[in-house]
Amino acid sequence: MQKTRAFLKWAGGKYSLVDHLREKLPAGKRLVEPFVGAGSVFLNTDYDEYLLNDINPDLINMYKILQHKPEQFIADAQRFFTPEFNDKERYYKIREKFNKTSDPYQRSLMFLYMNRHGFNGLCRYNKSGGFNVPFGSYKKPYFPLKELRFFAEKSKKATFICESYSDVYKRLGRDDVVYCDPPYAPLSRTASFTSYSASGFSLDDQALLAKVSRETSQERNIPILISNHDIPLTRELYHGSTFEVVQVKRTISRNAGKRNKVDELLALYR
Repeated sequence: MQKTRAFLKWAGGKYSLVDHLREKLPAGKRLVEPFVGAGSVFLNTDYDEYLLNDINPDLINMYKILQHKPEQFIADAQRFFTPEFNDKERYYKIREKFNKTSDPYQRSLMFLYMNRHGFNGLCRYNKSGGFNVPFGSYKKPYFPLKELRFFAEKSKKATFICESYSDVYKRLGRDDVVYCDPPYAPLSRTASFTSYSASGFSLDDQALLAKVSRETSQERNIPILISNHDIPLTRELYHGSTFEVVQVKRTISRNAGKRNKVDELLALYR
C-alpha cells in the first residue's frame, strides 16, 4: 500500500510511523482515533469506517467542510497560495482576522493558509484562544491539492467529532479498533514541561488515558494501540500492554541536520 501524506504540516504527525502502525493495528470494522491530528493513520489504513475525533474545533470544522464541499473549499483555499499572500504583514493581518471571526468556513480557509505559511506548521493558541504562530518565511509554500482531494475522497468513510477522548471511548462498540496518539509525555520531568501542561494534557491526563484504555480494552474486549515517547514513565503507565519500540526522526526542528532519532513506544492493549 502506497503511503499518502496529510495535507497539513503537523508536529508529531505519524507519516513516518505508518508502516509500523499498519502492522500493529488489529483487524476490525471501524478505526476510532480520539486524537486524529493531521490524519496520517486514517489516510494510510483500510477500514470500512472511521470515527475521527480531535479536541481542536478548527481542525474538525475544516475536515467537515472539506468532506461536504471539497471542490469549493479547495478552489477558495488556493487563492491564498499566491506570492501576494506569502508576505509577513499579510500573514499577521489574516491571523488577526482569524482570531476575530467565528465563521467556520472563513476560519477553515485561514487555518489551512496559516498551517502552510506559519512557522514549522505549528498549531498553537494563547490562553485566550487566539492563534499565535509566527510567520514562517518560506520561499513558496506548497498548496496540497492532491492531498486535499485524497483526504476529501477518503473522508466519505469517516465521521468527524470534536469532544474529549473519554467521551469518544463511550461511543465504542463491537468490531472497533482504537488508535491513540495523545500529546506526548515530556522526554524528562523538566523538558518542555511548561509548554506541555499549557496544552491542556498534563501528566495526570497521561495516567488517566492509560488507565481508561487498559480498563476499556479488558472490560469490552476492544483493542487499543497507543503511541508515545519510550521513557520509564510511559512504560510504567502502559503496564499490561505489549510493547514495541520504533525509532522515529523528530520533524519539529527547522534545521534538518538537527532532527535526531528518538525511540517511540507502541503499546497495545487487547
